[in-house]
Amino acid sequence: MDGVIIRTASERDMFSVHQLIRELAEYEKEPEAVTNTVEGLIHDGFEGTKCFDCFVAELDEEIIGFALYYQSYSTWKGPCLYLEDLLVTEKLRGKGIGSKLFERVYDEAKQRGVKRFEWQVLDWNEPAINFYRKYGTDFYNDWMLCKINL
Repeated sequence: MDGVIIRTASERDMFSVHQLIRELAEYEKEPEAVTNTVEGLIHDGFEGTKCFDCFVAELDEEIIGFALYYQSYSTWKGPCLYLEDLLVTEKLRGKGIGSKLFERVYDEAKQRGVKRFEWQVLDWNEPAINFYRKYGTDFYNDWMLCKINL
C-alpha cells in the first residue's frame, strides 16, 4: 500500500499502540485480559530497563499497525527474537501492511544475528496461520504454552 511508513515507535506512539493492543484483544476474544496501560508501555519501552522494541505502520500520520518484539534467549540456540504481537487495524488488513511490519522485524532479527525468530499464533486464527505459512514457518503443535499471571 502506497504511503505507508514503517518506522521505530516512539513514546508518543504508545497511545495508538495501546488502542491497537485493545483491538487485538477484542479480535482474540479476550478484551478483559489487557491490564497494561499507555503509561506502562512508555515506562517499559522507553524508561529505565527497556523491555521491548516496537515498529509502527503509519499512514497519513495515523498509526495503523504495530509489531512489538523483544530479545529472548534459548539455552539450546543462544540469542533469539520474540515477536509478541503484530496487528494491522481491521479496516486495512489484506493490503500488505502486515507483511511490511513482519519483514521489518525479520530483518531486525537478521541484523542482530539471533539464532531463532519466534512467536505464537492461536490455533483458530486461520488468517494469521496462512499469513505466516508464506514465510516457511515451522508450526509446533507438541509444545504447550504455559504461564502464570501475577
